[in-house]
Amino acid sequence: MVARQHGVNPNQVFQWRKLYQDGSLSAVSAGEEVVPASELAEALKQVRELQRMLGKKTMENEILREAVEYGRVKKWIARSPSLPGDDQ
Repeated sequence: MVARQHGVNPNQVFQWRKLYQDGSLSAVSAGEEVVPASELAEALKQVRELQRMLGKKTMENEILREAVEYGRVKKWIARSPSLPGDDQ
C-alpha cells in the first residue's frame, strides 16, 4: 500500500524497512557520513594492529627502563667507597 502510494517497488520498501530495523540507517538519520562495511573492517583491523604495536613498544620501553635502573644500581654499588676494615 505504501509502495503503491509513492510509486515505489514493494521490494524496495521492504529492503528499506529491513535496513531501518537493523539500524543501518542510523548514520543517515544522524547526518553522519556512511562508509562501506569493507572500509570499516579495514579501519578496525588497522586499529587492532596499531594497538598491538603500541602494547609491544610499551613493554619494550618498560624493559629498557628497568635495565637502565638496574645498571644505575650496579654502577653505584661498584663505585661506592670501601668501608674501613674491608681489606680482606
